[in-house]
Amino acid sequence: MAGDDGRAKFMDDLAGMAGGAFSVLQGIRTEAEQMARSQTEAMIRKLDLVKREELDAAMEVARRAREQAESLETRLAALEARLAALKPGAASSSES
Repeated sequence: MAGDDGRAKFMDDLAGMAGGAFSVLQGIRTEAEQMARSQTEAMIRKLDLVKREELDAAMEVARRAREQAESLETRLAALEARLAALKPGAASSSES
């Protein structure tokens, strides 16, 4: 049974080494991801690119401005129509 004890110790040592290697690899992976993220952010700053969140916010502002402009155009057209209705001579003089 001495051989079984040696084999069990060997397996425990092997498992410990595998666990240690896994921890080292996990640390390397985390460090590599952080370095890649840092390099990507530096490149974005260098190229003067915007982040997705900033683009989405700008697109939302543009959408609201477009909706407001369309609403104002509709109101202006309605006011012009009312004004034209109040001035019967203006409508016929603008047609000439």
